[in-house]
This record gives sequence, C-alpha cells and structure tokens, in this order.
Amino acid sequence: MEIVIQPEQWLRSLAGGLLIGFSAVLLLGINGRIAGISSILAGILPSARVMSEWSWRAMFIVGLILGGAVFALLWPGALQHTLQTGWTGMALAGLIVGFGTRMGSGCTSGHGVCGIARTSRRSIVATITFMACGMLTVFIVHHVL
Repeated sequence: MEIVIQPEQWLRSLAGGLLIGFSAVLLLGINGRIAGISSILAGILPSARVMSEWSWRAMFIVGLILGGAVFALLWPGALQHTLQTGWTGMALAGLIVGFGTRMGSGCTSGHGVCGIARTSRRSIVATITFMACGMLTVFIVHHVL
C-alpha cells in the first residue's frame, strides 16, 4: 500500500503543528501552565474546582471547541471522516483513553508536546509508550484480526 500525501495536506499539518506548539508556548509563557488537555479538563470538573484556576481552564476548553467549530465552518470538507465503529465502540475507546490518561499522569498533548519540549524523562517514556501501543494496535487490527 502506497501512501500519497498531497501538498496541501502536509502544509495543513505543518500549520496545525506550529499552532499547537505556539499555543503551548503562549500558555506556558503567559500563564505558567502546561498545555496538557486532560489536566486542564480535570481542573474544571466539580471535584477539583478552584475558582482562580477554573476560569482560564474553562476558557481554554471553550476555545478548543470554538476553534474546531470555526475551522469546520470555514473548510467544511476538511474534517469529514467515516467512523469505523459505532457509537458504542467510540464511547468504549473514549473510556479506555481516559483511563490511560489518568494512569499515565497526562495525555499525549501534555507529554508529547509539552513534556518532551521540557526534556521530561517521564514524558519521553510516556510518549514512547503511547507510540508503541498505537503501532501495536494498528498491527493487530490490520494484520491479526
């Protein structure tokens, strides 16, 4: 199987990566916080609510949602995707990812983008583990099942 990448695809990927990196640097520089989405989200839940922390965390999550909505409105075909499983499978996958995020003390954005940039050994090990598990899962799904 040959993978063909169109020029606009790698440019969009590059722009997205630059925006993610720039956002992480801005949050760290302005707010002194690491852009780990799972930790930011956990900080707005009722069990962890600290009012001084709640507002910026809520704005960050709202910004993620609005940013995706604006992107979808400006480029309607860019986010089209066909689910390879039903909603039950998606819900189960979300629960498994959430469990792994708590078990790994952070998500891919926190470890992979921010942790590696700060040369955190824990984040480097976590990112290697994420990648290895992802590759193993793809192998099993495509070649074993």
